[in-house]
Amino acid sequence: MARRKKQEGKEKKKGAAPDAKERAVVRQEKKAFQAPDLSNWKPKTELGRKVKEREIVDIDDILNNSLRILEPEIVDSLLELKQDLLLIGQSKGKFGGGSRRVFRQTQKKTREGNKPKFSTLAAVGDKNGHIGLGFGKAKETVPAREKAIRRAKVSIFKIRRGCGSWQCGCRTPHSIPFAVTGKCGSVEIKLMPAPKGKGLCSDKEIAKILELAGIKDIWTKTRGQTKNKINFIYACEDALRKLVKTKVHPEHFKTLAIVENSIPLEQEQDRTDEGKA
Repeated sequence: MARRKKQEGKEKKKGAAPDAKERAVVRQEKKAFQAPDLSNWKPKTELGRKVKEREIVDIDDILNNSLRILEPEIVDSLLELKQDLLLIGQSKGKFGGGSRRVFRQTQKKTREGNKPKFSTLAAVGDKNGHIGLGFGKAKETVPAREKAIRRAKVSIFKIRRGCGSWQCGCRTPHSIPFAVTGKCGSVEIKLMPAPKGKGLCSDKEIAKILELAGIKDIWTKTRGQTKNKINFIYACEDALRKLVKTKVHPEHFKTLAIVENSIPLEQEQDRTDEGKA
């Protein structure tokens, strides 16, 4: 009995280590934004060289021309990004009742023993019309997080914002201009414009993505197995990408207050004042 209790105690200590690492990672993610040090950056692509030499100073010039971004430093030098890890995993608990966590742990059975791996989903955005999502998987938590953030920066894209709700006529880009639907697996999500002040009426993880994208008010409707958070998040990404792919008549750009590029802070304040008036 004593030997068995000792063995259980060792297993508990082994299981507590990843949770401690995870808490440290989350604390680090909650720190305020710090501009990355790009003084030692040596570009490996022609696009990176142009960005470092300040021939390109706007991220929209890259995205509008469909240029491929292969270095995350390109995005770091052009945007002030906020980042967040999404809760896609679940810690161990009785009868599957563990709390949500940012790392999803899987393991492979081998002759040498169990080989665990950690995967995570990261979201980066400037809260001004740009958002990126990245998936990372590694044997340790920190490399998985770094890989996810790096891939999220490389896959950044822009969205359209506007005021498409019939209940609101403020003509400020606080929501989306029209309803869009995204799908991944069995999960289907519909994003609908909401009036000003309504807030983000959606799942918590989807709300994190929408907030980083710069959307303040929205309604959502979902179908399928939304417990599968990875498919749920990819469905939301599919819907956001359709905002730019959908063709819009030129006369609707003014009536729906559609904005495709970043808005300077001064211009955004002027739009808000006009809406109040």
